[in-house]
Amino acid sequence: EDDFQFLLCESCQQESPNLKLLTCLHTSCLSCLSKTKPVGQCPVCCSAIPLASGILDMDNLLFINLQARLKVYKQMVDTVDLFCDNCRKPGEFWCSECFEFLCTNCFEAHQRYLRWESHRAKRVMDIRAGSAKDFLEGIRRAGSLSCSNPDHKSQPVSIYCQRCEKALCCSCALLDNQHAPFRDIRSETQRRQEELSAMDRELRRRRSGFEAAHAALQGEAARLEEAQREMRELIRQRVERLVRLIRREEEELVGLVEARQEQGRRELARELRHVEGVLRRMEAGGRLVEKMSLYATEQEVMDMQPFIKSSLQELQQLQPPVATDRGQPGDLSECRARLQAL
Repeated sequence: EDDFQFLLCESCQQESPNLKLLTCLHTSCLSCLSKTKPVGQCPVCCSAIPLASGILDMDNLLFINLQARLKVYKQMVDTVDLFCDNCRKPGEFWCSECFEFLCTNCFEAHQRYLRWESHRAKRVMDIRAGSAKDFLEGIRRAGSLSCSNPDHKSQPVSIYCQRCEKALCCSCALLDNQHAPFRDIRSETQRRQEELSAMDRELRRRRSGFEAAHAALQGEAARLEEAQREMRELIRQRVERLVRLIRREEEELVGLVEARQEQGRRELARELRHVEGVLRRMEAGGRLVEKMSLYATEQEVMDMQPFIKSSLQELQQLQPPVATDRGQPGDLSECRARLQAL
């Protein structure tokens, strides 16, 4: 259970079949996105969602598909009654390619007719004895890409068209002269995964700059608070020596100090929120790339990599704010002059 908590909505921490991948690389369910006020912001880091509707069309295919696979694994582990998807007899085998349970008779027929198509059906008892990660790894190895042409879904895919950036079967490559140049689909899948990993490494390297800026902003906020506290104490020490008739002067002086510091505090709070949001996005990106490398099938890499790459490129372009010396208190000369007059 702990190994797959990342499949939950990052906002409500609940399982959902409608997980959306946002441009900030956080994953949220539709319910949380609809509740976000204002609508159009990530419920985790408050980053803007660049769509008028406020809801993204990009499903987190990796997480959604992993949930479906783990539900099948849980059925087997919980020793519930499993039935053949063809004849409803007790299911003793499971094919990761067909995503179906098979009885002994259907398994024998399955092996006879599909043995040349790399369909590897395994015994349920063997799957139950292994771990969830072993189960997912078996599916990942057995997973295959589908042709981008909906009429050729059953055709094996081994070609990648660099012009249209899609996976193709041999029929498409031979019959449609619009496709060229070509590349081996395995090489393209590996290239995309390596590209994401390289971008993740670069973001990890740059993360230190944002972490330093975050620490500096927190330090500035602490210094501002300390400066305000010291001035308030000085005001109280002076004013308490005076008669009750000038107590109102104390309140005016305190208000003056707070007014001088409020603008800086608001700016710091805004910058802190921005940097914290960037850090959360970097963390989400690293976590997503890691899970892609661990669990994603080639189809999922092909479908999701351009979207993730675009978000990671946006993150790479961000620069940490330059630390400035905002820790000094504002202009308090008027306050000091009034104290001297008292």
